[in-house]
Amino acid sequence: MTSMIRTIMICMALLKVASGFKPNQATRSYTKSTISKLSEKSSIRMDIEPVVGLIEVSDFPVLEVMPMRFRKSTKQLATLGPASSSFEMIEKLFLSGADIFRLNFSHGEHQQKADLVDIIRAVEKKYDHPIAILADLQGPKLRVGVFDNDKVLLVDGQEFIFDMNEEPGDSGRVRLPHPEILNTLRAGDFLLLDDGKLKMEVMETTMLSEGLQAGKVTCKVIVGGALSNRKGVNTPTIIIPMSPMTAKDRSDLTFALTLSIDWVALSFVQKPEDITELRALAGPKVKLMAKLEKPSAIDYLDEIVALADGIMVARGDLGVEMNPWDVPPIQKRIVEVCKIFGKPVVIATQMLESMIDNPTPTRAEASDCATAIFDSSDAVMLSAESAAGKYPIEAVTMQQHIINKVEADEVYLLNLDRFASYQMKQSRDATNTAITLAARQVSSISKSKAIIAFTSSGSTALRMSKLRPSVPIIAATYDIDTARWLAMAWGVYPIVIEKPKTDQVYSLSDEITKACKKAVALGFADPSDVFTVTAGLPFGLSGTTNLLRVVSAAGADKKPKVDSVE
Repeated sequence: MTSMIRTIMICMALLKVASGFKPNQATRSYTKSTISKLSEKSSIRMDIEPVVGLIEVSDFPVLEVMPMRFRKSTKQLATLGPASSSFEMIEKLFLSGADIFRLNFSHGEHQQKADLVDIIRAVEKKYDHPIAILADLQGPKLRVGVFDNDKVLLVDGQEFIFDMNEEPGDSGRVRLPHPEILNTLRAGDFLLLDDGKLKMEVMETTMLSEGLQAGKVTCKVIVGGALSNRKGVNTPTIIIPMSPMTAKDRSDLTFALTLSIDWVALSFVQKPEDITELRALAGPKVKLMAKLEKPSAIDYLDEIVALADGIMVARGDLGVEMNPWDVPPIQKRIVEVCKIFGKPVVIATQMLESMIDNPTPTRAEASDCATAIFDSSDAVMLSAESAAGKYPIEAVTMQQHIINKVEADEVYLLNLDRFASYQMKQSRDATNTAITLAARQVSSISKSKAIIAFTSSGSTALRMSKLRPSVPIIAATYDIDTARWLAMAWGVYPIVIEKPKTDQVYSLSDEITKACKKAVALGFADPSDVFTVTAGLPFGLSGTTNLLRVVSAAGADKKPKVDSVE
């Protein structure tokens, strides 16, 4: 009888997918106090504010036994630095919620980065949990030269010249050692200096000669102020005809590829060709993340998202080169495009900025972080908060509190269902997509505690993540590299299972049982619960997701206990 009920439920789900069914909005109640149960496995206490009463959610199984470390869907990316470079600190950051660690190649020496990678991998081994590492390349830093007295005061309306003259600057001119900028600027373009504090409009340009000394750009100061040695220059109105990778970036990339890093982030992406250039240098194995911090990149958004493996909304420079009121809607647009393409998207910069010096964030910062989570971004990032701040552990823990609160919210859960409904209408042609869509429905109907997605390349887990299911996605793979980079994806918790010996025949039941046992050991479910499983036959062959089963969490050879449909 149980088998019949299970078959009926799966058939119903498949029919719903085939017909573009809108997810069932019928709700059920549970006490929010269940969310406050903590894992005894973690040495870090991470309390959730107790909540009284009932809330209504759409077919959302309560993961009562799951440790908090594995309950959240939104991932956390923590930058490492002077405040977080020891084994003890990195371990605490991981236990507090960090899923990905960022190595900022703008600072530090190569050996320091190698030491950090070794520590991260030691933490990974200790907890048998894949951790992603992101190598963030500095990119071109456009800066003015030096001044005779270290700085000058520019007033509104005055004329100011940029040239290639190596002599120290004064109140009327300074060297701009970037001929690409001088040759590209035209009358009517704008320059921003010192993170946007000063603004100038180009009035006249003189093309550079072969000697590089005759060219210059004459500007009118729109917003004046103090300008000192080597301050940064932003060019919001032009695409600079230069490679996004400097000689330093190429050296850093070559070194990073000798380490066990999983993602490489490219700064100041302007156009799709920048990603193509990085791919040629980095090779096919490492995943590429495009940092969007130039207005020109927004003009090529779809093309850049299609070529990159992930996107980072780098709101620092993006906020300098655009009006502040333009950044929030552009952030939302980037997130939506990434969700449609099924590419991980990270929201970065000034998330909890005040926690560099204070143990708690401002209410505005908490709201900013919550907004990124409500939009179902894949990850939220900490920069100086975890790298150089006084409270790195508190910052990561605070982010996790915000994540847990948002992800238990009814509006958040309803939005996940609406997006899944949209995806169902968009793509129902491919078999693997249909199986993925059906798995989301089956997991809800069968009250599965998680979806176990067997994956070789990671594509199956990403397709499942794209649908934003209401239960965790356990990506079961034989490949540690695949498991590591998948740690960036929303809702995906990768596990590595032992591959059968070369002389052994693959047994689907045996492999499912391996994954189930590991998931139970991690606290995703009790042996009496059920999992929804997707896989492909022939087993172990990439790109063949064509199988869907509901199995007992105790193993594929056990009878699953599936309740009747309410």
